[in-house]
Amino acid sequence: MRYSPDHLHFRSTDADAAAHFYVEMFGATETGRAVQPKGNLRVMLDLGGLPIFLEGVPEGTGAPPAPPFLGLEHLGLRVDDLEAAAAALKAKGVRFTLEPTEIRPGVRIAFVQAPDGVQVELLQRG
Repeated sequence: MRYSPDHLHFRSTDADAAAHFYVEMFGATETGRAVQPKGNLRVMLDLGGLPIFLEGVPEGTGAPPAPPFLGLEHLGLRVDDLEAAAAALKAKGVRFTLEPTEIRPGVRIAFVQAPDGVQVELLQRG
């Protein structure tokens, strides 16, 4: 049996706004929209070859806990130049939860806050 990635599925209080964030900040492209059987909007994106589904949730849906917690914690995106990526995102108003830092020789990371409590790690190797 062989397994391969198909998509990441995020829940959102505002699927349109969340999709706009990933398009504007990370260059994702919208690939489709659908209304789910319960009436929730799903916006489909392609982020560097990774399909992402952003699906609306009913009002009153609980927020995610603050990290650290069990389960999926963040989305990691590799960049060639972390400083340039950070500067571009800051110019767009993105909030960093961890400024660019070297975690070990040859590996630099930063974290930004995305909609709905999602954390996005920016990672530069080498």
